[in-house]
Amino acid sequence: MFLLTVAALWGVAAVTPGPNFFVVAHQAVTGSRRLALAIVAGTITGTLCWGLAGWLGIGAVFAAAPMAYVTLKVVGGAYLVWLGLRLLWQARKPASQTTATAAVAMATPLRAWRQGLATSLANPKSALFVASLFAATLQPNAPWTHGASAVVMMVAISALWYGGVALVLSRPPVALAYRRARRAIDAVAGAVFLAFGGRLALSNQ
Repeated sequence: MFLLTVAALWGVAAVTPGPNFFVVAHQAVTGSRRLALAIVAGTITGTLCWGLAGWLGIGAVFAAAPMAYVTLKVVGGAYLVWLGLRLLWQARKPASQTTATAAVAMATPLRAWRQGLATSLANPKSALFVASLFAATLQPNAPWTHGASAVVMMVAISALWYGGVALVLSRPPVALAYRRARRAIDAVAGAVFLAFGGRLALSNQ
């Protein structure tokens, strides 16, 4: 019952569109499938980090040191704003120039992995959500295997969801449709990242 509750809550959180979804989706339709899966790997690594942090009680750390949370929130928001501005700038360029720029910026799986990880870690509210998830579902006297199993469950759900998004959106017909509407899609994606980043950096919670 415990793992089913964790799976249900994290599943809803994972499939709800957010920065992780948009960075995976954008890379899937603009670059190679290999780079998209590398971003997925970075996103999953971020899920693992937040899952472990939530299990180990990072919510209590943030409560004891509010400035640590504020700092992470502002830095994370600034990073998402930067991603948004970069997409908006790319939306102004011709398709061939944008493709060349993207190829240089995301030339290796390692760089793609780092972007996926950075995007996942940019939102410290994920840590608070996971901490709340564990507080609501994990009994105080539960064995450590319950917490570890929950983290594994979260990582598995993220891998299935984001991996599926990358595989579906990197199919040639989808990529072709993206190239036809590249400027509009990049502009919308950039605005989404700006909204996420601004809301995160300026929120009171």
